[in-house]
Amino acid sequence: MTRISAVDRRAALVRAAVRVVARDGVAAATTRAIVAEAGMSLASFHYAFTSRDELMVELINAVVDGEESAFAPALAPVEGGVTMRDAVRAGLEHYLDGVRADPDREKAMFELTQWALREPGFEQLARRQYDRYFSVAESALASAAALTGCSWTRPVAEIARMLVVLTDGLTIAWLVTRDDRTATATMDFAADAVAMLATPARPDLAPPTADPIARTR
Repeated sequence: MTRISAVDRRAALVRAAVRVVARDGVAAATTRAIVAEAGMSLASFHYAFTSRDELMVELINAVVDGEESAFAPALAPVEGGVTMRDAVRAGLEHYLDGVRADPDREKAMFELTQWALREPGFEQLARRQYDRYFSVAESALASAAALTGCSWTRPVAEIARMLVVLTDGLTIAWLVTRDDRTATATMDFAADAVAMLATPARPDLAPPTADPIARTR
């Protein structure tokens, strides 16, 4: 029998916990339910984690870490350059593509946020989760400004928080309705609104070709 390393065992249990939480909720994510989902024994769980609470902490941290690549700008050259509105709109589309590809992860994250807010002593996990979202969204917006030759008319940290709020609404509405047409209209509105907070590109700074895709939560 192939021996699984402690790191791989922890990762497999975290993935199983995401599926259980998304499907059945945090209350149903008992250690027995998680090991059953992972196809492991209960002893395997205690070899990897000291408690269910430790797993929940690891789960939130792991999923937030995984979302960082979703926030970060991905650049692809396009002919004729790109406006700030184009950049934000492309980023939102890229983000929603990720939600469509793995809706269980998004459902689990909303579930875990609510759990952390209700569970005494775990409130800081929800705050840490959103601090990370805000931070990476801020970095993506700063990159978009540099790439398009625009500048922001309000503090970029403030705009980043607005963008995260917009994507939260986009996400929960899509998860409930699976309505792509309404999601498209929402992304158009959000891109227009965010782009209005940027100054026009300076001709000497705007790149000839760039397409920042900044997926946000």
